[in-house]
This record gives sequence, structure tokens and C-alpha cells, in this order.
Amino acid sequence: MSIPQHGGLRVYDMLARAFRQEGVDTCFALLGDANMHWGTRLAETGCRMIYVRHEHCAVVSAMAYARKTGGVGVATVTCGPGLTQLMTALPAAVRASLPLVVFAGEAPLGAGWYNQAIDQGPLVTATGAAYHTLHHPPRMPVAVRDAFLQARQERRPIVLGVPFDLQALPWTGPMDLPAPSGTLLPAVAPMAANPDDVTRAADVIQGAGRVVVMAGMGAVEAGAGPACKALAEQCDGLLATTLPARGLFCDDPFSLGVAGGFSSEIARECLADADLVIAVGCSLARHNSDNGNLWSKARLLQVDVSPVSVSQGRIAADAHLRADARLGVEALIERVPHRPPKWRTVHLRDRIATQPPDSHPFEIEPDRHDPRAVVAALESSLPMDWELVNSSGHCSFFFAHMPSRPNDRFLTIREFGAIGNGISFAMGVAAARPDRPVVLFDGDGSLLMHVQELETIRRHGLKILIVVMNDGAYGSEIHKLRAEGLSDSGAVFGHTDLASISRGFGVVGETLHDLAQIPRLQETFRTEEGAAVWDIPVSDRVVSPVIRRAHPQLVQPKSTR
Repeated sequence: MSIPQHGGLRVYDMLARAFRQEGVDTCFALLGDANMHWGTRLAETGCRMIYVRHEHCAVVSAMAYARKTGGVGVATVTCGPGLTQLMTALPAAVRASLPLVVFAGEAPLGAGWYNQAIDQGPLVTATGAAYHTLHHPPRMPVAVRDAFLQARQERRPIVLGVPFDLQALPWTGPMDLPAPSGTLLPAVAPMAANPDDVTRAADVIQGAGRVVVMAGMGAVEAGAGPACKALAEQCDGLLATTLPARGLFCDDPFSLGVAGGFSSEIARECLADADLVIAVGCSLARHNSDNGNLWSKARLLQVDVSPVSVSQGRIAADAHLRADARLGVEALIERVPHRPPKWRTVHLRDRIATQPPDSHPFEIEPDRHDPRAVVAALESSLPMDWELVNSSGHCSFFFAHMPSRPNDRFLTIREFGAIGNGISFAMGVAAARPDRPVVLFDGDGSLLMHVQELETIRRHGLKILIVVMNDGAYGSEIHKLRAEGLSDSGAVFGHTDLASISRGFGVVGETLHDLAQIPRLQETFRTEEGAAVWDIPVSDRVVSPVIRRAHPQLVQPKSTR
């Protein structure tokens, strides 16, 4: 259907055009009274609409889409209860610095009473997102453009509230749309480092004996990976990444993998020996340094366009180099002399390649899998060009240790610590990468929070394989409760038959009692249409190092069921 011309145009027609003017080609949506006319018109312009089953999932999918495409994620929900469902998704997007524009609708201005009316602005701004009311139709297209501009510049969600009675008014404003936000963004070159700052930073490096170059998402976005590798080699240093940037150095034999609470045993050992960590494009969050315990003997030199000394309540950096991640590191390479290898030995290289991330022994029940064995089997089997998504929860530690997987094929967004987002992240990645299969790694507790989206995946034909570590419980909670000597009954639910549930949604469901099934099932998934769920029963006796460090009193747990 074509959008009517000026004589029959409504405000929602021009709003749809304004979004398309911004290059929006995918929108994650759940329709209601306050957004359904606009959403329908947007679809009729050729925009791909992914119609989800829960409003939260629309915004979370848009988060993953924004991360994967490097653009602005777009979602839409109705007013009132539609918007209140976003109170977990929005702070996650804010903390992950993801640009989103959410068309939320508002209650009708002309109604004396409306049962879904609520003051939406304070709810949204409390999450750290911005909220704009669009109450003057002639200016609405400009307000849409400005929302996209703000989302790009501030890297956070912008929510637009448009009363749906205003949307239905005839359009009487100008037909010309404003120039899109992309044409207004400042055309600035990457920030080069000040030579005096480079000299001071080089002196810090030369005064250190054991250096680790650690890269974050700022390094990923600046294309600083090769420069970081060159600097580490020049300094006889090692490499590491933050969790969101994991995989950036997957092809380097001296990469320690993730630096933070998810660090492997060898990574923790080497970081404890370091006397300097060069943080390139990192936010220096608490988890990144494991609350300061990961490199207790090391100074920290931060290379960033916005360097900080204090982050999340702790002194995080001792020295700073303000610069674009790539340009800053390249400037250091020119000033720091080459060192002969002393730390980068063949012995250390072999240990990094062969030592398991976690070697703690656990007694595994005969009918259950060790989650570490599950990840090892997947690592050796899954094709390298598939897109991988790691969710949250206890199982996410194990899934983070797939060392061959590059960053551009692996997505992790965990800044708000919420479980239940995995299936939505997978939908966002599938929309952004429609030419590749997507594999989601999740836990049973997380998947069951939004299992209804299996229907969305089937209906839209998204090529997603969901691999579930099913321990029959909320994994983190049972281990914490047991460590405190409390009953775990409030967090134990039994091994739900996720394969049968999946089949009920029209999705292939398999229960893996033998990990040797993986190659065969993988080939079946690759060659057949549609999605699949692999339900893998795992032992609840295996406790991640993250939980063990937080609860040193924890011993081999015995279930109180």
C-alpha cells in the first residue's frame, strides 16, 4: 500500500517518513493503540518490522542490532503499560552506551480520562535515557531528526512520546523533511595524542617490567587491535580484553583472553604478576579489574578520548594519554623501544594455549554434563563464521571461554546484570546478520523468562540455534544460597523439558544426553530451514570461579532438595 499524498496524509504518515529519512530499515515492535498506525505506515514504506511478543524484547533486540550494525537501533511500544515494560531494558542500553530511538506513543491529549495514562517522562529519565514529548505536529519531523542526532552523539536511548490523538490528525505542515541527522554530525578526525603526553606515557611504559595491553570496545570501534598487538610485542607484553571486547586478539598466542571477573586461571596468574596495565579504550568498570584484585601490583595507564581517574567509586587509573585508541597506541609504538622477549616465552605461549580456563575438580552426576565440557565441545565443532551470542547468568562464565572466536562474531552485553535478555539479543543479531546462522548460549532460567519469543523467531524465519545449559535452577542463586548454608529451594525448579516446549512453538527441539550428538545436530541445523533449541542437562555441582571467589567458604555443594 502506498502512503497517501498531501490531501489524505495524517501526522503518523509524516512521522513514518521522518524515520525512514533517517535510514531506518529495521524496527522491533509490539503494537498497541498509541503506536499501531505509525508502525503500520512504517512497514508500508518498506521498513522491516520484527513483531515481538513482549515490549522489553523489542528494545533489547534493538540494542543488539545497534551493537552489530554500528548504527541506531529502533523499537516501538505503546503508551502506559507498553512503556513501563522497558524499565529493565533502558538502563542496560544506557550503561552499554548503545544509541536507540524508541517510538513510545502517549495517551491522547484530548481525553478527560484514559486508563493507560501515566507520566512517562520521569520513568524514562530515571533509567538514564532521554524522553521527549512531541506535542506540536508541525515540528515533529524535526524532533525525530534531533532524536537520532542526540542518540548518535550521546550514545544512549532517546524515547519519543507522541499522543496518539495527535498522530491521527490530518497533516497540515510542510511536506519537505529536514536533512537527516547523519548529514549534521560533526565531521571530525580521530583525536591525536599530545606529544608531551606521549613522552610521559612512554616513560611510564619504559619503567615497567611486565606489561599487559588491555583493549575495550573503544579499541574495537577505533580499529586499534593491530596497533595493540604491535605495542604488546614491542614491550614484551601480553594482551587482554574487557568482556565486551573478548575475541579481539583471538589469533594472538600471547592473548590472555578476558580481563575481569571472567578471567581464566592463567590470565589471573599473569595479571597478578603485571606491573603495568595499558587500558586502551576501556571504561575501567569494577568487573573489568575484579574490584581491583586482578592486577593489585600494577599501575594503570589509560589511553582514551575521555580518560578518567575514578570509575564506579574507585581509583581506576594512575596515568593517562588522551587520544583516539588507535592513534594513541601508534604514537606510543614510535616512542617505546623494542625489548627482547623475556615474558613472552614459548613455555608461557604453550600454557596459554593448553591450560583450561578453570581446572577445579567437581564430581559430575552420571546423567549430567560438566558445563566446561559442553563449551569445549561447542568450541571445537561450531563453524567459525556463525554469529555467537552470550547471555547472562551463571552459565555465561563458561560460554565466554571460546578462545578461537573473533570479537566481530561474538556479542556480549551485560552492563546491567540482568538475565532473560539472551533470546532478544539473538533476534537483534539475526536481523543485523541475516546471511549467517546465530547461536545463542543461555541458561534455562534466562530462556524461560522470555520463552514466548520462540514464536517470534519461528514466525519471522530467523536462523537461530539456542544452546541451553539446563541446571534446573537459577544457577548463581543456588550456589550463593548453599554457600551461606541456606536452603536453595526458592531457586530450584527442576529440569524443564525445553525441547518439548520448543516443539510446541514449532521450533526444532533436541535434548543432548551425549555431546557426541553435536556434529550431527549441527549439520542438520545448518542444512534445514528454521530455528532449533538444544537442551543440554548440566550438573549443578559445578560452581564458576566467579562464585567461588565471592564465597570462599563454598565447598563441593550438596543439594538440599
